[in-house]
Amino acid sequence: MSALRALIERSSAVAARAGPAPAEAERCELCAGPLPSEHRHVVDLRQRRLLCACRPCSLLFDRDAAGGGHYRLVPERCMRLDGFRLDDVQWAALELPVAMAFFVRAGEDGRVTALYPSPAGVTESQLALERWDELEAAHPALAQMRPDVEALLVDGVGEAREAWLVGVDACYRLVALVRANWRGFSGGEQLRRALDGFFDDLRLRAER
Repeated sequence: MSALRALIERSSAVAARAGPAPAEAERCELCAGPLPSEHRHVVDLRQRRLLCACRPCSLLFDRDAAGGGHYRLVPERCMRLDGFRLDDVQWAALELPVAMAFFVRAGEDGRVTALYPSPAGVTESQLALERWDELEAAHPALAQMRPDVEALLVDGVGEAREAWLVGVDACYRLVALVRANWRGFSGGEQLRRALDGFFDDLRLRAER
């Protein structure tokens, strides 16, 4: 299992298990200070973990060099790529057997990994470099994607396909949502409603 997949499995499993917690139990995982329900996240690049961060800690790491190669703040950016075009033939060339996936670039070597959620967790596929180069050439906004902490999230088929630049914490929430709501062979109505709510929230965030 790669470091990236281990990070996602660990973070999404915790999210899927967690129920509502008392306010006093919510603590920043960096300083142990009080943590509001709405908070930022930091990626621990050495341990490959996603950490909940209070506002003071978020501000501390709100610069690229601030974490010293150890911590990196997950951006709040949620940008819908309205001009994104990827037809079914191009999607098939990525060798992804599902209609939803997210793509993350590793900071160490720049390699892009494609991951997709399933009822068992995540499955990953490392893209051939030329495939990603083709995507980036067609969609220059992808060059803005920050290594380790942002992802290209793609959902849908054909002309209905939507694409977003989001923080990786949104992708972890998506993995946890699929695991928690999947029913039967194909996912079921409960999962469909949960996914509709997830993407409706992304659309609202992108409009702010």
